[in-house]
Amino acid sequence: MVGSFSEVTGLDLNTEFEEIKEGGRNYFVHKLPKVTRYGNLVLKRGMTDSDTLYKWHQDVTNGIIEQKQITVILNDSQKNELKRWTFQKGFPVKCSGPDLKADSSAFAIESIEIAHQGFVRS
Repeated sequence: MVGSFSEVTGLDLNTEFEEIKEGGRNYFVHKLPKVTRYGNLVLKRGMTDSDTLYKWHQDVTNGIIEQKQITVILNDSQKNELKRWTFQKGFPVKCSGPDLKADSSAFAIESIEIAHQGFVRS
């Protein structure tokens, strides 16, 4: 386990389609599926001492791309598992540090964005 995150986005998929009009039937358009695209997984959390995710991204920038299976688990307040998403062949494409403002008392939030080849929800 790498850690807990306060926000997870990118649990989406979108299937592109092609519209084909059928001759003589002007009231209907066939929609044929083409390719399904998955949004990048974005994980956000308060700043920690752990630099595991940052080092993983640094490896990618140095040409060392290690694709990993990533599992996101949604727990309830008693830490019981509610839902699980397993992402295939993920690797980081963006790493963001916190916005640092002297006049703000907001938490320092870091994030990592991960490209992947699809996910399964269970």
